[in-house]
Amino acid sequence: MMTEGDGEPAEIDVETVAFDGVRTRVTRVTTERSRESGRAFVLIAGIGVAATYFDLLAPLLAQRGRVYALDLPGFAGQRAPRTDPSVAFFADQVEAVLERFELDDPVLLGHSFGTQIVTEVLARRRGIRHAVLIGPVVNDRERSLVRQAIRFAQSSFFEPFRLVLLAVSAYLLCGFAYFIRVLPHMMRYPLAARLSQAEARVLLIRGARDFSSPRSFHSALVGAARDVWRWEIHGAAHSVINGSAVGVAELTNAFVADALPRRGQMSEAEARVPDPAYGGIALVWRAARYRVQEWFSAREGDEVGVEHAKESHAAVMWRAFTGGRR
Repeated sequence: MMTEGDGEPAEIDVETVAFDGVRTRVTRVTTERSRESGRAFVLIAGIGVAATYFDLLAPLLAQRGRVYALDLPGFAGQRAPRTDPSVAFFADQVEAVLERFELDDPVLLGHSFGTQIVTEVLARRRGIRHAVLIGPVVNDRERSLVRQAIRFAQSSFFEPFRLVLLAVSAYLLCGFAYFIRVLPHMMRYPLAARLSQAEARVLLIRGARDFSSPRSFHSALVGAARDVWRWEIHGAAHSVINGSAVGVAELTNAFVADALPRRGQMSEAEARVPDPAYGGIALVWRAARYRVQEWFSAREGDEVGVEHAKESHAAVMWRAFTGGRR
């Protein structure tokens, strides 16, 4: 998979954590170097999507620490809970994962709706020192479904086609009925108020073309948070974690290492994912093949099939973006 400099190929391991009658699928991404590191990253995606959204970011972070990317209940083919899928409910599942893997002080990284879940965990747990909130929602000034739909559509014009396909497949797995159950909780979650209760250092990242997470909202979050950094990546939209994964990884690692200025901007060239060593139909076909396998395995509850598909996809991406080099 993609690397930073002389990065190592990432290894994939999938495990399911059961808590309160539901399951969270955990995709662990590691390298030989990260297994010796004490650092851990826990990645939480947005509404309706899951660990697949981090397929470019996770191997980059895995060069510096163990990565745990979550498929929360109801997402990515996981059985939906009968209980109310509130932000607090999802935070419970994240805490269960932290307990299972004995992660006392991981770096929590959330994207979109995932930023709300991360914030809820931070408000509960005082021992976590670092968190990264990427494209946080929902803007307090635009708490209507119509406004948010418009903003999401505006941002979508600047997203790569590959990401659109990834999102569509994720939403199909989630299902419309469950998506609608979760949506009201996302719309009314008081992100700024809960963030003010967190003691962790917080890094805010947004794409310059992210209409769902505007600068004005980030300014409000800066005013609410106790200890906050603020960065923007040019050329990126709401799903900055994907096409600009290199930049997000660099900002995250610098932030955790206490080597990042309080605020700044990163150019599109610095942040973007490099062109693959091979591409076109060959890469699309190989990557899509294993994504389809993962999709159907998840639908059938075949966790062995899910793990195999994730591992195979990781190998394809590694060869494409490094030319097979170690």
